[in-house]
Amino acid sequence: MPLPKAELHLHIEGTLEPELAFALAARNGVTLPYKDTEELRRAYLFQDLQSFLDLYYGLMAVLHTEDDFADLADAYLARAAEQGVRHAEIFFDPQAHTSRGVPLGTVVEGLARALDAGEERYGVSTRLIMCFLRDESAESAMETLQAAQPYLHRITGVGLDSAEAGHPPSKFREVYEAAAALGLRKVAHAGEEGPSAYIREALDILGVERIDHGLRCMEDPDLVARLARERIPLTLCPLSNVRLRAVDVLAEHPLPRMMAEGLLCTVNSDDPAYFGGYVGDNFRAVHEALGLGEEQLRELARNSFVASFLEDDEERRGRLLTEVEAYEFEAAGAE
Repeated sequence: MPLPKAELHLHIEGTLEPELAFALAARNGVTLPYKDTEELRRAYLFQDLQSFLDLYYGLMAVLHTEDDFADLADAYLARAAEQGVRHAEIFFDPQAHTSRGVPLGTVVEGLARALDAGEERYGVSTRLIMCFLRDESAESAMETLQAAQPYLHRITGVGLDSAEAGHPPSKFREVYEAAAALGLRKVAHAGEEGPSAYIREALDILGVERIDHGLRCMEDPDLVARLARERIPLTLCPLSNVRLRAVDVLAEHPLPRMMAEGLLCTVNSDDPAYFGGYVGDNFRAVHEALGLGEEQLRELARNSFVASFLEDDEERRGRLLTEVEAYEFEAAGAE
C-alpha cells in the first residue's frame, strides 16, 4: 500500500485523460481535432501556462451532462486511491462550463454524485472547492458565487485559478468577502507565475487559509518567515512546476529548502492528466530527484492532513494521521 496522503491541489478538469475525452466526445457528438488518443496525448506537451490553458479549456467541450462530470470524478478517485489518497479537496471551474451553456447545477450535482460514493467505494473522503477564473472579471466571479448559493451544501470553499500574471488577488476582494459571509473556506493560487507580492495580497486582502503553489515566496525572506510562523499551508505541485517552466528541472525545485525553513508544505498533482503524474507519482519524483528521505515524505503526508479542511471530521483526520505515523516504507516504496 502507498503512503496515506491527502490531495489539496487538484483541478478535476485536469484529470481528463485522452481515453475518457474520446469516450465522452463520442457520447456527446463532439468532434475533437485529434485523430486518436495518441495524437491527443502528444498535444499535452506545451511550453507555458497559457498554451496549457488553451488545450485545457478546449477539451472541456466534451463535458456536457451530469453523467460526464460523475464519470470524470469517479475516474480520478479510482486512480487517486491507487496512489494512497485518503482525502481529496477538489477544485472545479464553473465559469469554464457555464460559459459553454452547461448549467452550474449540472456540474455540481454530477461531481457530487461521484464524490458522495467516494468514501465507500474507494476509501477517499472529499471536499469540493469552487474556483473563480482570475482572467475573467470580478463581476463574473460574483455572479458565479450568487448562482452557486443553491448548491452551497455541496461546496466547502472558494479558490482562485487560471492565468495569474496581471490578475492580482486584490481584484477579487469583494467576492472573497461575500464568500466568507456565506461561511465558505478560502484558498487562492498565488506565487506560481505571479510575484511573491500576490501571496501577501491573498493573505492580507482575501484572507485565505492556504496558498496554492506559493513557490515564489522564496524570493522574500520576510514572507517565508511569516508563512512559517503562521503555519500557512502551501499546496505545491512539483511535476506541474516543471511542465509549466516555473522551475527548469525537478532537481532544482525549492521544496527541500522550503521544508528546511519550516514551511508547511504539501505535495499535490494539480492537473495530473496533463502534467505527467498523479500525486503518488509526485511523491516518487521528489523522493528520487530531490533525495527526500522517509521522514521528509512522512512529514509531507502528515502536513496534507493537517492542512485539510477536515475540522468537521476530526476523528477521521486523527485516524489518517495515525496511519501516516505507522506506515512502513520498506514494504511499499516512496509513493
